[in-house]
Amino acid sequence: MEVYSEKQQIIHAIVALKAKEQTIGMVPTMGALHQGHLQLVKKALEDNDKVVVSIFVNPTQFDNNEDLKKYPRTLESDVTLLKTVSKTNILVYAPTVDDIYEGNTVSQEFDFDGLEFEMEGKFRHGHFDGVGTIVKRFFDIVKPHNAYFGEKDFQQLAIIKKLVDKYNIPVKIVGCKIHRETNGLAMSSRNTRLKPEYKKAAPFIYKTLKTAKEKFGTKSANKVSEWVEKQFAMHDILELEYFIIADTKTLKPVKRKSNKKTYRAFIAVYADDIRLIDNIALN
Repeated sequence: MEVYSEKQQIIHAIVALKAKEQTIGMVPTMGALHQGHLQLVKKALEDNDKVVVSIFVNPTQFDNNEDLKKYPRTLESDVTLLKTVSKTNILVYAPTVDDIYEGNTVSQEFDFDGLEFEMEGKFRHGHFDGVGTIVKRFFDIVKPHNAYFGEKDFQQLAIIKKLVDKYNIPVKIVGCKIHRETNGLAMSSRNTRLKPEYKKAAPFIYKTLKTAKEKFGTKSANKVSEWVEKQFAMHDILELEYFIIADTKTLKPVKRKSNKKTYRAFIAVYADDIRLIDNIALN
């Protein structure tokens, strides 16, 4: 398995593959890979001849410098894990910050038609400018035919689709279902940092989402939100940052339900200093 650290190396490799008329899939990641990432890679391998997995902790999408410092960097074990999926059809692009940003580590500013101001955008200033910047750069470098993203970061997925549409980037964006641990917790690289008591408590998040989905069938969005807030107010150690029921197209909070629209419930919860997000389709 080839591991590339410089953009010119990966560009050269991609040009050679495309000369053989091979299709290229891409799975952008920040490393600390888990089974959720591997599901994306497997789906990408089903659809394409070769798959580029980028492993890069992107500094411009962190609004919290402490979180950036603590984010796990496990390139060696990530490569070992990827080899269990395919030793020949995966290319790893693990660039340095300088290789990507060329000494100017700042975000480009984007207009995502308001998607960037909802939910995560309200709580993580500049986050989606950072996401847009790195994804656009990866697409410019790798020029994949298809790119794969998990629905756990549903807002990010919507924003990347908007990015591709607004900038006429010739790549198909494929959203993939949330991969969960056996206890229901959405898989995340941050899960490895959970202290034992928080790891034990964290499945409460998905359990609450499932009940919220049931309640949404008969109750208003406001009533469901109030119920969720009450559940977390009574919880010993998990702290709710937000729970929002939103229109899947605009990501704006629901005021009144409509049979013509699709909705999703989004949640962010602190387990000590670890921030966990999740979501669930409601209809």
